[in-house]
Amino acid sequence: MRLRQFITGLAIALGFGLPAQGQECVGRNLFNDLSPARMAELRASTRNVPFHRGLFWQATKDQKKITLIGTYHFNDPRHDATMARFGPTIDAADVLLVEAGPTEEKRLAEAMAKDPSLIMDTKGATLPERMSAEDWKSLWTAMEARGMPAVVTSRMRPWYVSVMLGISPCMLKTVRRTGDTGGLDHQLIDRAEAADVPVRALEPWNTVFSLFEGMTPAEEIDMIRSAMPAAEYADDYAVTLTEAYFTGDSWLIWEFGRFDAYDKSGLSRAEVDKQMRLAQDKLMDQRNRNWIAPIETAAAQAADRGKGIVVGFGALHLPGKNGVLSLLQKSGWTIQQLEIEEGANGG
Repeated sequence: MRLRQFITGLAIALGFGLPAQGQECVGRNLFNDLSPARMAELRASTRNVPFHRGLFWQATKDQKKITLIGTYHFNDPRHDATMARFGPTIDAADVLLVEAGPTEEKRLAEAMAKDPSLIMDTKGATLPERMSAEDWKSLWTAMEARGMPAVVTSRMRPWYVSVMLGISPCMLKTVRRTGDTGGLDHQLIDRAEAADVPVRALEPWNTVFSLFEGMTPAEEIDMIRSAMPAAEYADDYAVTLTEAYFTGDSWLIWEFGRFDAYDKSGLSRAEVDKQMRLAQDKLMDQRNRNWIAPIETAAAQAADRGKGIVVGFGALHLPGKNGVLSLLQKSGWTIQQLEIEEGANGG
């Protein structure tokens, strides 16, 4: 989730031609299109995922205390309830840990603006040379809707393309118009800075460039192909994601993406499952494991000063056997779900 916020900001920083004006995002909840049997199948796929439901949690171990907030990276008025509930907790915290703070976001944007080769491959085969004519036509059409001309898309690195496909064109227009995603992450940071609470990043600013190393050329193209179905109705996908998040069911959207790719990507189920495993490992699991040490260290240092810490990151990093909550639990932490106003997190 947070990776998408990075990429959105970078597309803007690099000056791609996104319109300065645009209407508010409008779409439909795609869950409503599913048959009862399909919806039951989708929910069954999440049933055995640890901590699959809920956005706000507390982890305690001895005198150490961590408040964990699963975030959504775009603006929504429903974030107000979250900030009302956890703002005072941030004010009293020893530190706020986030995926990337203002310093990291600035360094990342500057690096990519200075060195376009980080996302552009000017020497290798172009994407139209690597894809079928039909797939390339679908791709450049989707990317043009996001302000990326076909000639530019043809030279983009596949990981950048696949992530951009997951962002709603309407959201890109809105961010361009406002200059900020306005998401919960930024609201947490603003609150911490106002209270003089230090903000620290969970990972280095350049982590994004190492996430997709080691992929074969075929895996890179399959990654794009598996992202294509959702790109065709990304505004609807964005609405679906948002509603799933605010009911505390954010893992549903991950499984929905899998089922949607089964039906529409042209890949076999085995190929889709392979892509999903690869994406989960690179975008979530590896990073989750790397975050545990800095979280535990910060919590121990805070406890020495009689304080707790707050950690905010994309909600998809919370669930699963390799999610942050399970990893903390395996490390001896007691995990408890925190409530907010009724209906705010689906409890």
